[in-house]
Amino acid sequence: MDIFTLAANNLLSPIILSFALGVAASLARSDLTIPEAVAKGMSIYLLFAIGFKGGVSVADHGIDLTLGLSLLTGIVLSFALPLIAFALLQVMSGLSRLDAAAVAAHYGSISIVTFVAGTSVLESAGLTYEGYMVAVAAAMEAPAILSALWLVSRGAGGRKMESDLWREILLNGSIVLLVGSFFIGMATGKEGLAEIESFIVSPFKGVLCLFLLDMGLVAGRGLRQGGRVMRPGLLAFGVVMPLIGSVAGLGFGVLLGLSTGGVLLMMVLSASASYIAVPAAMRVALPEAEPSIYLTLSLGVTFPFNLTLGIPLYLAVAQMATGG
Repeated sequence: MDIFTLAANNLLSPIILSFALGVAASLARSDLTIPEAVAKGMSIYLLFAIGFKGGVSVADHGIDLTLGLSLLTGIVLSFALPLIAFALLQVMSGLSRLDAAAVAAHYGSISIVTFVAGTSVLESAGLTYEGYMVAVAAAMEAPAILSALWLVSRGAGGRKMESDLWREILLNGSIVLLVGSFFIGMATGKEGLAEIESFIVSPFKGVLCLFLLDMGLVAGRGLRQGGRVMRPGLLAFGVVMPLIGSVAGLGFGVLLGLSTGGVLLMMVLSASASYIAVPAAMRVALPEAEPSIYLTLSLGVTFPFNLTLGIPLYLAVAQMATGG
């Protein structure tokens, strides 16, 4: 299956079309909305299901050296990618050090929905992947925030890490739920999965479609409101940075000896940009940073690029690199 076929199949999937519907409805100024409580409930469901199934896969696979090295690799990438993003932003945009650091943090952390979309593409292609990659995703949530704060601290008026910020980073709800459900799945194994399979397996893609419809509505609003601050250099960064991240993920994935599916997911994690955990931390850590810039870039530019073109491209490259 070549990259164009993969891209076409991905573009015509219910998941992508649901996101496109949300964007189109928002740009057309439709009154279509998803109640905030419903969107929050769907987010909780997806995080629990992802973490639980990942834990079950680890219980089945067993803990070994590759798992440990994969976790370490995820942490290193999450620390390093914001430094690359910051350097690129210095060249490609006229952002202040504060805004550049806030944007850079989003490109070291991860988008869990992009990760799920990657797993869906793998399932459609009949490819397997290492279940512990969900643990790598959880490990990559927080280090990027620390890198961004270090970048700001090196400038004039650097700030200290306060207790409220540490709490926001380490006890962020998405991280707690993802890690907690992962350990529940690992502790209960396949027997536990069999008990709740009808809840977390069959409805998963349907809930994901509705969640991406809401994400499309949010992205469309961001594109409308962020148009005034989106310079050509920033828009280009929103596409170039995920490509750079995917190359880094590819290199480490191949070195670790991951399967084709595992390499793809390492690429997807390295290429994605956070729009949940990092924005929440930035509101506490860097309240002066402009949310319309970092949210529009991560959710309005990088997220749709990865969903529509990025994942098929990364899969084609992963297959070539691994012979899968």
